[in-house]
Parts: sequence; structure tokens; C-alpha cells
Amino acid sequence: MSEGLIRREELATDVLPAAARLLGCIVEADTPDGLVEVRLVEVEAYRGADDPASHSFRGRTPRNAVMFGPAGHLYVYFVYGMHFCANVSCMADGEAGAVLLRAGEVLSDPGVARVRRPAAKRDVDLARGPARLASLLGLTRERNGVDVTDPASPVRVRAGEPVPRSVIRSGPRVGVAAAADLPWRFWIDGSPAVSQYRPGKIRTPVVDPADRAS
Repeated sequence: MSEGLIRREELATDVLPAAARLLGCIVEADTPDGLVEVRLVEVEAYRGADDPASHSFRGRTPRNAVMFGPAGHLYVYFVYGMHFCANVSCMADGEAGAVLLRAGEVLSDPGVARVRRPAAKRDVDLARGPARLASLLGLTRERNGVDVTDPASPVRVRAGEPVPRSVIRSGPRVGVAAAADLPWRFWIDGSPAVSQYRPGKIRTPVVDPADRAS
């Protein structure tokens, strides 16, 4: 169903309030195996030229163009030659910013989720971590740029129940070496689906093919 979709105006703001707003929202995706719904319990904010951990730090490229707006679109990228991760664009149109979807709790048919993530040992691990979440929802390169505020989109974000401020926690982003001290990761306290924190390491970047034309 597509009732109660998040409004673009709610995301066309700075990355920090946008990230907090996305907590508790429901991502629903049409997959070849059926509808999959996930309640977001962990996200990370990434801004533009003032955030060295962001893909948009050095400017616009074919890969990161979605980050520059308008708000409410999926930014999907392939990382380290291994897996996809998905973000929702935010900020005013023309200003770079996105919120990484880090982890969620499955709300839809667990049988369908298990078909899509057969390697998961526990239900709590089905969407625990950004690569698992993207895999479960089928968020690959083909979904890059889709409008999550559009009822006709194959991936939609519903507003969900508001999350009380008392259970929202923040801390450093996971696996980030640059700007590692910024508390731009937000999660719902007590959710077992929140991923494990690990500090970042300096890695040799793998060039995304979409950036080679930049």
C-alpha cells in the first residue's frame, strides 16, 4: 500500500533533521518475490562540501548526481566491489546531502524476506546493516534515482509512527575514517536490528565505473 507516504518537503532540509525524521519510517519495495517492508531503525547523515566522508565532498559526478537533489530520491551505489548501499536524498535542490539507510526491522511476510536473504541466520539479521537492507529490498543500480515519495514508484517510504525523542540515540558513523567524530548516525535505542558499531579504517578506494566518465 502507498498511503501515508513521506512528503518531499520533510526531506528537503538539512541532513541531520532529515535523518532523524526517517527513523521509524517504512520502506516498501516491489521485488520479484513480492512486497517487502522494512521499518528503519538506523540511519546515517552525509552532507556536501563540508563533509569529507560524503561522496559529494569533491563535487558532482555521474555517480553522486542524485545527492544534489531534488530531495526524496534513492541514491544507490556499489561499494568496494562487493555490495550495494542505498540512501535517500535530502537538502534543498542543488545542495548535496543524503541519508544512508543502515538497518531495519522486517514488517512484511518473513517467508518472502527469507527467500530474498537465505544466508541470514536470524530474522533480526535480514536487514541489519546497509548491504543486507539493500539486498533484501532489491535496491540495486536500477533503483538509483527513483522517487520514494511517488505512489507509483517501485520503492516508497511511508511516514510510519513517530519515534519519541527519548529513544533516539546518536553517535559516530560506522566504518568512516574521515570526520569520524561527528555524531551523525542515528538509531532507535533497544532495537536488536541496529548494526554493530565499528570505527573506520583508511582503505584503498575502488573506483565505481559510473565515476570513470567524470
